Amino acid sequence: MTQRTLLNPNPRSNNSSRAGRRFGRIVTYLVLLLWSLFTLFAFLWIGLASLKTTREIFREPFKLPAEPQWDNYINAWNSVRLGEYFLNSVIIVGFSLVLLMAVSAPTAYILSRFRFRGGGSLKAAFTAGMGIPYPLIFIPLFAILTSIRLINSIPGLILVYVSLSIPFTVYLLTGFFATLPREMEEAGVIDGCSNWQVFRHIMLPLASPGIITATIFNGIGLWNEYQLALVFINNPDNRTLSLGLYSMQNAMQYTGDWPGLFAGVVIVMIPTIFLYIFLSEKMISGITMGAVK
Repeated sequence: MTQRTLLNPNPRSNNSSRAGRRFGRIVTYLVLLLWSLFTLFAFLWIGLASLKTTREIFREPFKLPAEPQWDNYINAWNSVRLGEYFLNSVIIVGFSLVLLMAVSAPTAYILSRFRFRGGGSLKAAFTAGMGIPYPLIFIPLFAILTSIRLINSIPGLILVYVSLSIPFTVYLLTGFFATLPREMEEAGVIDGCSNWQVFRHIMLPLASPGIITATIFNGIGLWNEYQLALVFINNPDNRTLSLGLYSMQNAMQYTGDWPGLFAGVVIVMIPTIFLYIFLSEKMISGITMGAVK
């Protein structure tokens, strides 16, 4: 009996297991490839449809436009007021992200690095907050915003976005801060830094991949958010881009301006696509860092 037989008494089973794993990887890659091709095709088709006329969309849906209709973007930007709604969304999402990180980062740092009475319950409360459906709190939020006179306003919507995004952001950043080495913290304390200085000058820069990741996730979610904006914004001047696109879709039954609608969809998608292109590497590194403890 050879040494190989002693170490591996059943070589056929090992060969079959390796073949099974190889087959599983092939199937996984094939599914991912098909899904990526479908997504790319959908993006390209919408982009080409936004440059066609209505007749070309219905008669030649898979052909290139005979002559690019750039006026579709101009009409969507000006006539349907998507330019104003775009600016509203930039203001709302920008201020929401700044306030959200200003609140969530120190909270996550304290929960992950300090031990105090009730800390475990507080972590559980933030985790439970992620599971609350938004429709259940529409009435309380509406009553609160009405009482402080922020209903139907951009500051009120920013306050709603920040408050409802805190549980997920704190939960995500807690994992990132927990991975940071305590030696850096101790070195700062030895050098005479206060807790705030340790957080501001040492731990916060080290956790920048996690903060960028949380910012990307929240930014994309808030940019495309529709339900909360529909409930708390009634004034057309304060609409977000998603509300403007929805109102444009409702007007389709009277105007039939399909190219303009597709142009509006492209306007909505462009910021998130560029965000992924330029920050995808930092987001992946941040996710990897937060997953390892």
